[in-house]
Amino acid sequence: MQNPVAHPAPIGVYDSGVGGLAVLRALRKRLPGESFIYVADSANAPYGDRTPEFVECRAKEVTRFLVQRHAKAVVLACNTASVVAAQRLRTLHDVPIIAMEPAIKPATLLTKSRVVLVLATTNTIRSESVARLCRTYGTDTRIILQPCPGLADRVERGEFQHIETRLLLETYIRPGLVAGADTIVLGCTHYAFLADEIAAVAGPSVIVLEPSDAIARQLSRVLPATQEPHHRAATTSFFSSGSTPHMRAFLASIGEASQQVQVLPAMGNPSDEARPCGKPPAS
Repeated sequence: MQNPVAHPAPIGVYDSGVGGLAVLRALRKRLPGESFIYVADSANAPYGDRTPEFVECRAKEVTRFLVQRHAKAVVLACNTASVVAAQRLRTLHDVPIIAMEPAIKPATLLTKSRVVLVLATTNTIRSESVARLCRTYGTDTRIILQPCPGLADRVERGEFQHIETRLLLETYIRPGLVAGADTIVLGCTHYAFLADEIAAVAGPSVIVLEPSDAIARQLSRVLPATQEPHHRAATTSFFSSGSTPHMRAFLASIGEASQQVQVLPAMGNPSDEARPCGKPPAS
């Protein structure tokens, strides 16, 4: 059982952009004595239509950055990075790597119509991880996998209640409802910020599953035990590879006022991957 005394080393939380802030909120609620480092790779967001090779490369770089800053655990608060890179990251680092996966298993336990709609990015939908979940838990349930290009971009821009966002949600959700879905799985952390809008489109009889609380419970189970208490106040540091003023404004919009956001340093693997992600090798 985890020692309830927090350790001064921080917990790393990583997403392609701002979507993982919903996960961070759940983590801090469950573990109020812990400090966190949040990294948004917003310059490269969204990951949903990036190549798997690019996503894995960035996940390696950002995780290495967090471990170098003494993170005692890393939460991949990004479904795409999780399904593409989590297994590889676990072979590279000794710290716990907590990954996301769409809540297909609990959805199949909750559905009464035996039809489940999964909203996710293109890369997540195409992943072997999702295919495995469907094979394992979809034997008596129809699982509709709906890619949602453009939706994460809307969240990155803070366009939660714009008419264009509502139209995208109607486009992605309505066919699943017509097919009989009574349970919707949010397979991208960005979509948590659209939960109210998704519920409004789906209607009160449809269950909407968002995984942040489950990830917080899993982290609390695997954190290293702590022998000695510390007396420093818990803190959260924010880094972004994109516009820091934009991220500060987004943080303020969700109640994280007056937060400093640092520029994520340029990164490159000093050993076997010395070139930046997506760049060709030197001739």
